[in-house]
Amino acid sequence: MKKRQLGRSGLQVSPLCFGGNVFGWTADEATSFKLLDGFTDADLDFIDTADVYSRWVPGHTGGESETIIGKWLKHSSKRNKVIIATKLGMEMAADKKGLSRAYMMRAVEDSLRRLQTDYIDLYQSHSDDEQTPLEETMQAFAELVEQGKVRAIGASNYKVDRLAESLEVSRRLGIPRYESLQPFYNLYDRDRYEAELEPLCLKEEIGVISYFSLAKGFLSGKYRSEADLSKSPRGQGVKAYLDERGFRILAALDELAEQYNATPAQVSLAWLIARPSITAPIASATTLEQLDDLIAATKLELDEAAIEKLNQASA
Repeated sequence: MKKRQLGRSGLQVSPLCFGGNVFGWTADEATSFKLLDGFTDADLDFIDTADVYSRWVPGHTGGESETIIGKWLKHSSKRNKVIIATKLGMEMAADKKGLSRAYMMRAVEDSLRRLQTDYIDLYQSHSDDEQTPLEETMQAFAELVEQGKVRAIGASNYKVDRLAESLEVSRRLGIPRYESLQPFYNLYDRDRYEAELEPLCLKEEIGVISYFSLAKGFLSGKYRSEADLSKSPRGQGVKAYLDERGFRILAALDELAEQYNATPAQVSLAWLIARPSITAPIASATTLEQLDDLIAATKLELDEAAIEKLNQASA
């Protein structure tokens, strides 16, 4: 599998990132182990999680995904074969949130313990914390890099002005900068990223790891009417995509899936992988069949006509 450079970090990653939000939620521990084994056996190495996964599940407190990944790392002895990305900053408890130095120093130790590792390859701000000065946050990240606990840092859900300001702070202080951005981006949800964030990421050579790459499953073709929304726990989040533009995109995906002997999900991910600003889209799977779909997407090369057809359908 040809690797890609993640920003200017020196990290090299596979062109697809496994979304670890499902571990301990819609995939139990045994299934998660099988999925991680299948993913890495296919020569893919990039795994994304967050401390807050999956706090939204009744009875969960957060940390469930990291804990499962940690157990798998110990069980598989694959720590040096994977790039582990995790995030901090979302609320874990009333006193456990944000990007203050004091909290970051606690949060990193909690993540390291759950992941059963002594370093995190990519440590990301899960969301911007406007209550904490960027100087404080970036200097705290710099300390973690200096201590060897973190190899590179990234941002998720940042607006363009705050991302640009954070880069300026790092430049001015001569400390590590955000090398990656994790934005909400897919074939349907294009405006927010393409209009402002993409030009900055290209100019500054920032790696981009898009999330909701399949628009909560809509771009897999699984949901084609309101009756289909009951097919999964995430179905209701897809309702907004069932409009004229959504159906136009699905029609183009169907046509290209037939042409390439592929699936709509593979074509959707291949479109993202082919976009010059994208390093690796994030996608998750809860079955080995779904995982095979993701792996196949990394081998699908769309020609210019196919990419243009999708650009026009989703314009």
